Amino acid sequence: MILGTAPGLADAREAVFWTDRPGRPGPFPALTGRAEADLVVVGGGFTGLWAAIMAKEEYPGTDVLLLEASTIGFGGSGRNGGFISDSLTHGLSHGASRWPSELKTLVRLGRENLTEIVETLDRHEADVGLRLTGKTTVAVAPHQVGELRALERLHLEHGDDAVWLDAEEMRADVDSPTYLGGLRVRSTGGLVDPGLLVDALTRIAERLGVRLHERTPVTGMARAGAGLRVATGNGSVIAGQVLLATNAYPAPLRRLRHLVLPVWDYALMTEPLSPPQLASLGWRERQGLTDAGNQFHYYRLTSDDRILWGGYDAIYHRGGTVDDHEARRPASYALLARHFFETFPQLEGLGFSHRWGGAIDSTSRFTATFGTAFGGRVGYAVGYTGLGVAASRFGARVALDLLARRATESTALKMVRRSPAPFPPEPLRWPIVELTRRALVRADRREGRRGPWLRLLDAFGVGFNS
Repeated sequence: MILGTAPGLADAREAVFWTDRPGRPGPFPALTGRAEADLVVVGGGFTGLWAAIMAKEEYPGTDVLLLEASTIGFGGSGRNGGFISDSLTHGLSHGASRWPSELKTLVRLGRENLTEIVETLDRHEADVGLRLTGKTTVAVAPHQVGELRALERLHLEHGDDAVWLDAEEMRADVDSPTYLGGLRVRSTGGLVDPGLLVDALTRIAERLGVRLHERTPVTGMARAGAGLRVATGNGSVIAGQVLLATNAYPAPLRRLRHLVLPVWDYALMTEPLSPPQLASLGWRERQGLTDAGNQFHYYRLTSDDRILWGGYDAIYHRGGTVDDHEARRPASYALLARHFFETFPQLEGLGFSHRWGGAIDSTSRFTATFGTAFGGRVGYAVGYTGLGVAASRFGARVALDLLARRATESTALKMVRRSPAPFPPEPLRWPIVELTRRALVRADRREGRRGPWLRLLDAFGVGFNS
């Protein structure tokens, strides 16, 4: 389908809504020549910014230098839907299936992590559009009703404010003819403006004395005496320690390229809804919503009454490319637009103002991986699989603890101590990922029944059951 002929897309700009605004901090200079630092942070997304902030808050005298290959917030941190969750395990059911003996600890640590995010933002008087309204997951196929009822019981066991809404109650809350019911959980997070959050963390880091450099790709690392030499396009840094926060983008550490799979996600943003259009939906609590399929949509209202609508297509491009031209995928935008109007037919005629895509850093178990290299001089936390808005702060904390050789409750977790299964190299990687994607699509079409390939992956602890 030609993009301009898809419903509502004729005037959609190819730009990220959250960062398509004036008054953002920066630009920051590229690093040229030689420099020195106690800690070099590689990556200017949420993980890198949180790591730089926490390092400076803990030890103000530490010389922290942050290197970003593009612009700060360029990757998933500036392109996501703005769902902020207290989960560290890609959802409660996934945590229960993977780390049942540690689940209570993981739930508590996730809640503490979200509380500490709120406290930090309050302390720095940062307005990032944060609203802890929870989330609703809707059933759009009969088998999803039973799955969500089971998830309701799990949430209640862990003290969450969770309630099942039948089809009539769900449509009274948010009106769509596709809804068969929904699980409303009010206690597990909410929504944030990710662009404002990136900007706020950038300003906090700058005020604390972090040296920020954009347009500075890291091309390699090597030992240099008691430290490391970090090579960049036009210079180098001698660092005592390095923290890698590259997420979906290639890291200067080969092992991470086997642990992280870059998966492309696509999103649309509507024009602002008129008062009658908004009233036709209900949506009085303005919470974020997702549907319960393997291929799922996520959507939410913005402060100016637009609807962000994303997800469903999760595309791995052969060779793992993260080049920005992959954002130009007319078929994905057209599919999203069609699904939007199927979900909300009362909004027919509404236009989309923005369309964009971005790479998500997934691991084989759908949760972050942590570790050290170069004799403990390099630490890393990558692989949040789309739930990193809050979990990235936890990841940054763990990576800093690993660099400091601190034995903490978090570093003792199995999720931290054990790495996920590596992805196979190309040319095997693409057909295996494609086989898995098609198996997930078939499961959605067969009332959730998982075929032999997905059951095999489940047996090996691969994260496709979340």
